[in-house]
Amino acid sequence: MDVKVTLLDGMHLEGIASSGHKVFLDSSEAAGGKNEGFRPTELLAVGTAGCTAMDVASIMRKKKVDFTSFEVRIHVESETASHPHVFKTMRFEYIVTGRNIVRKDVERAVQLSEEKYCPAIAMMRKSAEMSSVVTINQI
Repeated sequence: MDVKVTLLDGMHLEGIASSGHKVFLDSSEAAGGKNEGFRPTELLAVGTAGCTAMDVASIMRKKKVDFTSFEVRIHVESETASHPHVFKTMRFEYIVTGRNIVRKDVERAVQLSEEKYCPAIAMMRKSAEMSSVVTINQI
């Protein structure tokens, strides 16, 4: 994988991945930016959520879980006493909505993602304490 980040103006950046996709980054106005893009650490959290979400969705489909919607939320707390402000805790919530959902199937999908498949979680685990909860909404 290769990425390139180019300064556009102030603290506004354009990031381009080898896949050709673009993302914009910026800082808050208080930090010299114009609030026109993601903060870099927000992208780390979004990437981690996306990584596990893709795993869990794929595994649930293989297990024939009848879900109609699925989302992953992460609450991140960062070290604030000193720099760098690394992620200290990451609390994941996997929210699955559907029919006749068997909790153990979803929990197994989450376990496989968190312990075996998701490289983002494996990297984040080096600095952050992680926990997760599964919320199932039957319809």
